[in-house]
Amino acid sequence: MFKLAKYFKNYAKIALTTPLFVIGEALLEVSIPFLMAKIIDVGVANKDINYILLTGLLMIGMAFLSLVCGAIAGKFGAWAATGLAKNIRQNMYYKIQDYAFSNIDKFSTASLITRLTTDVNIAQDTVQMSLRALIRAPIMLIAATSMAFNINSRLTLVFLCAIPFLGIALFTLIFIAFPKFLALFKKYDKLNSVVQENLIAIRTVKSFVREDYEIKKFQDASSDIMNYAKKAEKIVILNMPIMQFTVFGCILAISWFGGNQIIQGRMTTGQLTSFLSYIMQILMSLMIISMLFVNIIMTRAAANRILEVIDETPDITPPKNPVTEVADGSIEFENVSFSYKKNDNYVLSNINLKIEHGQTIGLIGGTGSSKSSLVQLIPRLYDVTKGRVLVGGVDVRDYDIKTLRDSVGIVLQKNVLFSGTIEENLRWGSKDATMDEIVRACKIAQAHDFITSFSDGYQTYLDQGGVNLSGGQRQRLCIARAILKNPKVLIFDDSTSAVDTNTDALIRKALKTELKDMTKIIIAQRVASIEDADKIIILDEGQIAGLGTHDELIKTNDIYKDVYFSQKNMGEQNE
Repeated sequence: MFKLAKYFKNYAKIALTTPLFVIGEALLEVSIPFLMAKIIDVGVANKDINYILLTGLLMIGMAFLSLVCGAIAGKFGAWAATGLAKNIRQNMYYKIQDYAFSNIDKFSTASLITRLTTDVNIAQDTVQMSLRALIRAPIMLIAATSMAFNINSRLTLVFLCAIPFLGIALFTLIFIAFPKFLALFKKYDKLNSVVQENLIAIRTVKSFVREDYEIKKFQDASSDIMNYAKKAEKIVILNMPIMQFTVFGCILAISWFGGNQIIQGRMTTGQLTSFLSYIMQILMSLMIISMLFVNIIMTRAAANRILEVIDETPDITPPKNPVTEVADGSIEFENVSFSYKKNDNYVLSNINLKIEHGQTIGLIGGTGSSKSSLVQLIPRLYDVTKGRVLVGGVDVRDYDIKTLRDSVGIVLQKNVLFSGTIEENLRWGSKDATMDEIVRACKIAQAHDFITSFSDGYQTYLDQGGVNLSGGQRQRLCIARAILKNPKVLIFDDSTSAVDTNTDALIRKALKTELKDMTKIIIAQRVASIEDADKIIILDEGQIAGLGTHDELIKTNDIYKDVYFSQKNMGEQNE
């Protein structure tokens, strides 16, 4: 929690001002029982109506000032806590933007969302309470104890004996409950993962009529949260009975001993009344502190998870003296091996490959042959485990990351579009592109015709994910967006799988004629999509199993030959 305090930043003055009003509120409230005792022992005893009225008005005035201080403290506390939460979320979000894919894989998307929302909200609520109650309760405790001690030092020993008992009980509860709350938050991650996966794949769920299965998954995850919450709360709820036992025990003891002292004439009725008020203030302060510590148990678990995100070191970091220009689109893999887990379980092994600037490279292989893993090393979305990847003759790890990624356009397998107009989505490729440049990119990607068929053309609004477009239309927009970057290297990761063969051929023809000075790597399942490439690479179980032109591989490579003729025969059968 103290580590999170530095994120108050521009809200620090407000956060520091809040306790001043809290102290004023507490001191004014502590003074009221003292005046009440005076009314009983002086005003009532002497039947002095003026004294009673004046002292009563003073009590009302102090109560009003206490109310004003409390209201200001509440406003400032809420303001500071909300500002803290905003700063924490911003820092977490900015840090996530610097993460490599491997860092995101480590946490999972669902967990990061939980940490950005639920965990930060818990921290915000606790800080807001702490700025008031965690200041007010100790001040009340000290001030009320001092006043009670002045009234009757011997009676004060009653609740002083109760404090160690409460301290030990509270520490024991915190020690036992903390790991259970930590486990509970991990269950929230699981629930968010189930919800996120279901909503993203809702069309698949409905098409396979798997709603019941998904509901069962959600119920199981929700039940896990309930069960873990019950385990944690079973411990935490002991706090209240312990507090009540202590409070009522103290009241009984003080009433007994105080009543005897009144009988013996060593204490007045007003003193006992105010003493009981101070005892209630003291015990209520202890109760508030104990309840706050229960919240702090939860917040400590949430704060640990927040700090894990903030303190995480990105696996991909810029070099000290980065290269800020990519000379050309040549690519070279030198003895490259790659593992997602940074262990000996390599998905790519001993890759040696040289691609000249401006060449068109086809990449083919079975499912799980690590085609996507290979091309994701080029823009440094992941770092190699062994060896090195060179672009423009320079190791990708020596480039400024923005420079490298601006020079490499990649159309991923999963087509991602954002809510907004078609033009706004295309400008992700180049925010300053002219309309002519946008139209040219769309014509190359064979997207211009279907865009202009819409009544709003390039201003057609897309729903989240582009769900109001077909799969082939989404793919062509993503291709146009990548072309608009005008990169030196353009990678298509199976990005024409949803278009028909005629459109695929038109895209390839346009790429060949319009983008001659750009290195192009095309991952495809259809041999027809890559047979006119300058080189074709065959990947098998993370290794290069063949390299050459279409004609060379037909003669020399059994894997390529089998794939080609099986697809050709299937095409003939379909005809």
